[in-house]
Amino acid sequence: MAATPVVPDLGLDLRKLPDLTDAATRKRLSPAAIEAFFRIVENWDLKNEDAMALLGGFSHGRYYGLKKTHKSVLTQDELTRISLLIGIFKSLNILFNRKLASQWISRPNSNPVFSNAPPLVLLVQSGMPGMLVVRRLLDSRRGGR
Repeated sequence: MAATPVVPDLGLDLRKLPDLTDAATRKRLSPAAIEAFFRIVENWDLKNEDAMALLGGFSHGRYYGLKKTHKSVLTQDELTRISLLIGIFKSLNILFNRKLASQWISRPNSNPVFSNAPPLVLLVQSGMPGMLVVRRLLDSRRGGR
């Protein structure tokens, strides 16, 4: 008897989620995602190297080209990463005043998840899994799922 895969209840209507495997969908979503990403980079005062790492290890050429033109079609992975960062950004701005929300990512944090390091260290070193951990932590702090 084959095991039925367990799908976690994320509180989302999966029929409404965009299909990021579809090139036309990625093309449609990329401009807004790029704009949001660079606003977050500016708000959090991130170094270019950290920003490149958050996008999954962009090359210098691709990153600076994207930064200059804000034009590209992002991959499924890149759009997912930016989506997670937008969620983190949103949660921080719900939980904290604007100044603390902007600084939280780069300030040492006593939560055991971060080992007294800034959350940015986890995001850069762990990539998407780290982004998911931070997103879940912040969502639980604000009473989300």
